[in-house]
Amino acid sequence: QVELVESGGGSVQAGGSLRLSCAASGRTFSSYAMGWFRQAPGKDREFVAAINWSGRNTYYADSVKGRFTISRDNAKNTVYLQMNSLKPEDTAVYYCAAQDPVSDYVRSVPFATWGQGTQVTVSS
Repeated sequence: QVELVESGGGSVQAGGSLRLSCAASGRTFSSYAMGWFRQAPGKDREFVAAINWSGRNTYYADSVKGRFTISRDNAKNTVYLQMNSLKPEDTAVYYCAAQDPVSDYVRSVPFATWGQGTQVTVSS
């Protein structure tokens, strides 16, 4: 059973940066894809970024491409989301998720395990 715990959220002004972390329990972390999603008030949860098991392949939503970077450290069982040039529309609760047992991100496959979320607030 995988458990995920996010951290690193907070409040920042537009143009600022934050780095989110997601620590995973379980010995098989390095074998499956991971992703970040977000949900703004009154909106559906949306995909932000994903990364394959090795970190070699990354995927981004168009709205964050060029501003956000997903990475992972399999030795630390942790996946990161570096967020730069933040905009007020990036305000949301951010969730990390595991696409266990899929090793590379597949859009049509549901993510099996979710963290509790961390709030990101960007003020103008």
